[in-house]
Formats: sequence, structure tokens, C-alpha cells
Amino acid sequence: MVREWDPRTASSAEIASLLDTLNAVLAVDLPRDPPWQENSLREYLAEVMPGERRISWVAQAEPATNGTPGAILGQVHVLLLGDIGVLEVLVHPSERRSGLGRELVRTAARRVYQEGFQSIGVEVVGDTPAVAFYEAIGFTKEYVETRSVLDLTAVDWTELAEMAAGIGAGYHLEFHPGGPPDELIEAYARAKAEVRDVEDGELRPSSYDPQRLRDSLDCLHRRGMKPYIVLAQHEQTGEVAGLTEVVVPAQHPTRADQYDTIVVQDHRGYGIDRAIKARMLLELRSAEPQLVEVQTWNAQANEAMLKVNAELGYRPDREWCEYSVDVADLVHRLDAGR
Repeated sequence: MVREWDPRTASSAEIASLLDTLNAVLAVDLPRDPPWQENSLREYLAEVMPGERRISWVAQAEPATNGTPGAILGQVHVLLLGDIGVLEVLVHPSERRSGLGRELVRTAARRVYQEGFQSIGVEVVGDTPAVAFYEAIGFTKEYVETRSVLDLTAVDWTELAEMAAGIGAGYHLEFHPGGPPDELIEAYARAKAEVRDVEDGELRPSSYDPQRLRDSLDCLHRRGMKPYIVLAQHEQTGEVAGLTEVVVPAQHPTRADQYDTIVVQDHRGYGIDRAIKARMLLELRSAEPQLVEVQTWNAQANEAMLKVNAELGYRPDREWCEYSVDVADLVHRLDAGR
């Protein structure tokens, strides 16, 4: 049974059941990823940025003979932002090839079509059954990144400290747990606005407007995701010359997520990119002692950042792809296949 579902009002048992399915999927598709925890999972699923909406559905097994609700075997949600609906689908490995995935996508696609959106995007992890699934129902690959993972237990911290100190004269680094202070928000946003870094994918938009940046930081905190910022400030002008962002999610607190790393064009060539990322790792060592790994995503064409990451110890893991499809075509294809 597929039904619309609101994580804000869902029972604790449903949240726990969804978590079980998520971890069953990870165990099969991404066995080296840490399992997720229930910490702030409800908030992670419910909270969105201003102007965005998330609509969710679940597929639930029939109740047991004693009346106990059935397990959640699948879930789909679509995030409506801008002119696109971003899809995320979860199907328990025991239910794959049963048609459940197609039914979940069909349900979400029909709503997106009714809402007047023209396209749907989805992130697809390379080397998983999701690649063949989405291609079979008409999605087209638009963008490819490489995910790399850093094992913090293997880091040479002395060498890392040298990297953090290897920044050109006229710049200094600042560490800001929780996000940049409000007096730096506008300069911080200008740095992000000037550089549309090739690492940015369409489905993970960055925030370049000061108020949207504030909203983004607030949303991260509400979702149980703690941001950390290291920025390079140009001493003569006070401008933000470079920045790097890492987020530690309560849902998988042993593996952090790298967000944007940006160096403003006029300040490139002074070792800022490597220094800010090295400083970030040094700060995280004491700020988040439970961390074991950091994961990052980079466009395959971004050779400069891939080189910096390799120097820091990151190792390529697998491809991370963005697919898209015309909503009307998708609905027609899935309706015809019923």
C-alpha cells in the first residue's frame, strides 16, 4: 500500500521502520558507508528551506494478524524547488524487482506533473541497481561527480598542519563552528556569488544571497546537521578570499560531508584551497572527536580540487550521477507500463 506520509506527524515506530529500510539499502548498495542513526531523522526528513516543499509517500506492508502495523518497505519524496522536482526513492532490497520502485516513482511523478513542474531530477549512485532502474524508465544522465572519502585514522597530522600553514602572505584563516558570524555573511555570500564552482551540481544548489545563506544555515541546524566553516580573509581589504564548508550530520556523526570549497578568482595561486581544507580537518579533530571519515564530491573536470584532495589523503570511491527526465514523458511511460 502506497500512501502519502508526513514525517512530522509519523509515529516513532514508522520512523524506526524507515530507518531499518534505509540501512538495509546501505548495507547492500554502499556497504562501506556508516549506518544511519535515528538522531534527528524526523527533522532531517521534514525541514526545508523557505520557498521549498517536500512531499513524501511510503509503501507499507499489510498489518500483522495481531494488528501490529506493517513495516515500511519503501519511501519516495520529492523536493519542489525552483522549476524542478528532486526525487529520492528508497526500496528495501527484499522488494526490488517487484514493481514497487516504479509505483513509487509514478506516484511522485504524477504529483509533480499536477503541480505544474516540467522536469524531475534524481541523484543516482554509480555501481548500484538504481542506474539501470532510472535509465529503463527514461531518465538521462546529465552530470557526473566523483565521491572521495578521507580516512581520518590514516592522516599524517604533522604534515596536515604544515599544509594549513602554507598560505601566501597577506591572508589569515578563521574557523567558525556553526557558520560565519553575521558581520561576515555579506562578504561570505559575495565570495560564493562570484564563483559558480564547477563542483556545484544543479540538485544541490548553493546559497549566494545573504538572506538565503542565513536561511540555509538555519535549515541545517533544524535538520540536525552542524556546519563548520573555515575562511581565508584578505588582510588588506577584509574580503573573504576563500572558504570551505563541512557539515556533521547527527544521522551519521562518524562521517562528515564536505560542502562548498571556493577560492575567489583574484586570490587564486596563494595556496588558499589546500590551506583552508587542511585547517578544517585539524579543527574537526578536536571539535568532533567521533569523526572517522569525511566525504566530498567533485566534478571530474575539476582537476585542481581533485589534486588538492589527493594531497590531503582523499581516495576516490565511486561515481555520483545526476539524471533528469521530462515529467509528462515519465508519467506517460509509467502509466502505459501498468
